[in-house]
Amino acid sequence: MRGPLPLHLQISEMLIREIGAGRLADGARLPPEREMAASLGIAVGTLRRALAELTGKGLLDRIHGSGNYVRSRGDLLGIYAFFRLERVGGGGLPTAEVLSVERLPKPSDLPEFGSTREGHRIRRLRRLDGEPAAVEEIWLDASRAEWLAREDLSESLYLHYRLALGFSIVRAEDRIAVAPTPDWGPPDFKPPPGTLVGFIERIAWAGDGASVEYSRSWFDPGVARYVTRFR
Repeated sequence: MRGPLPLHLQISEMLIREIGAGRLADGARLPPEREMAASLGIAVGTLRRALAELTGKGLLDRIHGSGNYVRSRGDLLGIYAFFRLERVGGGGLPTAEVLSVERLPKPSDLPEFGSTREGHRIRRLRRLDGEPAAVEEIWLDASRAEWLAREDLSESLYLHYRLALGFSIVRAEDRIAVAPTPDWGPPDFKPPPGTLVGFIERIAWAGDGASVEYSRSWFDPGVARYVTRFR
């Protein structure tokens, strides 16, 4: 998959995050499909594809002649299952704008990960419902890909890893702190360089047990919160 996620997947991911945030409660009946599609500004066929995604994940009961009913679960398996930032009020559809992609020697301030001395550095701006929420710097160990092309990366890097590079992220460890915003953030990200904001460091492991990725994210606490749920 290249470029932005298809529209029906964007809608399904938005609904998954709304369910996870509790804004769509277990047993809630969704609005009629035509009404719901009109409120989202999409075609009914696109909405039905999104709802089919939710049904396939066991998050929706579609009862003929009655409607669509939410089935809340503790193991929400969306494309953004590893993305822990939500809007202050909960939920929010994540999107990503790639700012740069470069293959570089790993800086000395990075923790040990992977098997090579080089990595692909990906810098992105993350939005929630279109509002700038975070800037990210992701380092993928160079052993996993010779080159990464900016135009080939999808909204979800983990989806790209699985579909294009042939491995999956199965485990991640996050450490949360505060840190000053970097000087490379785009103007859309409101906190100016040097402002203390929320800070996330992550090491991620592939299915073969190797640590393959390190990332660091700076998020605007006026827009987003780091959320983990246990049910």
